[in-house]
Amino acid sequence: MEDFSFLNPGSRQIDFDNFDDRLLLYVLEYEPSFVTCISCGGCTATCSAGNLTNFNVRKIGLWLRRGETEKLSQEIEKCMFCGKCTLVCPRDINIRNVILLIKKRISELKTENQPV
Repeated sequence: MEDFSFLNPGSRQIDFDNFDDRLLLYVLEYEPSFVTCISCGGCTATCSAGNLTNFNVRKIGLWLRRGETEKLSQEIEKCMFCGKCTLVCPRDINIRNVILLIKKRISELKTENQPV
């Protein structure tokens, strides 16, 4: 078979035996509106950091729900906390607070020497 040079995205399966939902439960405890996110993309479309880098707010929600904390901790560092995402959200989710909560919890876990 010919190689058409398509990228191999790797496995997209979630390993529920090793699924870490601590971060998701923490965010939902302090920002319960996040559960209503429909991933419409309005946040990503207006994001200032997204216009300057490859930052994608929708990826944050996806990775948070999938428990992929390594990718998540790298991605949130790109956020400029401008708040445009919160202003355009049709579900009135405080996305900036979600990102702040993620950042706070990851730093807490690192200081407690727990795996992130």
